[in-house]
Amino acid sequence: MAVFDDTLPWEKKLSIYPHHVKWQGMVPLAIKAKQEFVPLEAKEPLKEECKHFLDCIKHKSQPRTDGFEGVKVLHILNACQKALEEGHSIRIQSLDSIYNSPFIHPTSVIDDNVKIGIGTKIWHFSHILRGSKIGENCNIGQNVVIGPNVSIGDGCKIQNNVSVYEGVTLEDYVFCGPSVVFTNVYNPRAHIPRMKELRKTLVKKGATLGANCTIICGVTIGKYAFVGAGAVVTKDVPDYALVVGNPARQIGWMCECGNRLGEDFICPVCGKSYKTITFDKIDT
Repeated sequence: MAVFDDTLPWEKKLSIYPHHVKWQGMVPLAIKAKQEFVPLEAKEPLKEECKHFLDCIKHKSQPRTDGFEGVKVLHILNACQKALEEGHSIRIQSLDSIYNSPFIHPTSVIDDNVKIGIGTKIWHFSHILRGSKIGENCNIGQNVVIGPNVSIGDGCKIQNNVSVYEGVTLEDYVFCGPSVVFTNVYNPRAHIPRMKELRKTLVKKGATLGANCTIICGVTIGKYAFVGAGAVVTKDVPDYALVVGNPARQIGWMCECGNRLGEDFICPVCGKSYKTITFDKIDT
């Protein structure tokens, strides 16, 4: 048992009574324990709460007790109230399964043998084909086709009208703009089956693929690279590179925050310096 008495000095406000139960045969016997004081720092609680709240906003960090924690408390209290009113015990469903399960719009189709991480949202008229794996906290837009056997990491955003075909792998936090085009066969013919000739495409962590760009199969898009809208990528893109045009050519370097680096390799927006990173020479 824990007791908090705000009228006492700080060193005695919080005390613990480590009681326990000892069983004698089938009879529980309560064993009382002595009071133990837990020393506390002399701080104003409301002031500390406000400081923690502002610190979470500043650093975008997770608060000690967030909205989900509050929902869990209400969930348990509601179950207690229902048990009192109905006169019997109430089984509480796993809160993770209720509040962290993926959201799938009723118009979307999810095949068998598909894994979808918690917090992921799949919107209207999308189709996830067999064997595909989607990570946590992804956002899959309308009319998106994924698979079969495609792997997508955590935190990815795939906008409307994108098809991610077999052979394509997206690592964590990849952004695919509207109508991005992936291919998986280099020289397709309608009358010649070539699914055994798939060329794999890898998009590394944090990369951005702009709207309506086309990724020719068999290439690797480096981490935090940025492919401009409408570009046609025919060869590998280095980490942090900015590429545009048809065929895509490199014209600069990008910061992890999504802004173009200056000539000094310092981001003009967030101030992050990349002077210690060895970049490949820009291909002009």
